[in-house]
Amino acid sequence: MKQPILLVCEIGKEEEAITRLARVGYDNTLGYLKGGMAAWINENKETDSIKSIDAEQLEQMIIQENINLIDARKPTEYNAEHAAIAQNKPLDYINEWISDLDKANTYYIHCASGYRSVIMISILKARGYHNVIDIDGGFKAMTETNIAKTNYVCPSTLK
Repeated sequence: MKQPILLVCEIGKEEEAITRLARVGYDNTLGYLKGGMAAWINENKETDSIKSIDAEQLEQMIIQENINLIDARKPTEYNAEHAAIAQNKPLDYINEWISDLDKANTYYIHCASGYRSVIMISILKARGYHNVIDIDGGFKAMTETNIAKTNYVCPSTLK
């Protein structure tokens, strides 16, 4: 994607953040803020945060209510195995599906381990979607719960 990105991240995590962004198609990183979040806060700049819940909390929420669960992984990952109630909305294609979401609804978002979901939530929040909650540990953590999942299918057998 050609979206210019300026990183504000933990000191020493700049290269990792650039690499992870590039892996999901965000390869127009302009640079990073020297001094990270501390420098940003010291300048009294606006901040925001991402709410997270763990997989066990998600499991309880699924039992208690009807929730909107978004799987940010690529379609091949989703098709191999996913939470039964999850909708696949890949981060890579966010501009194609973002208008399908209702800003009034709450969305619980996960990926494989947590990096793509945080990127997705950051983009959604920047575009006015504020009821977004990250699933800490992603699908990997969800596999250790009793959340209903589809049967695993080897990705090499999928077309």
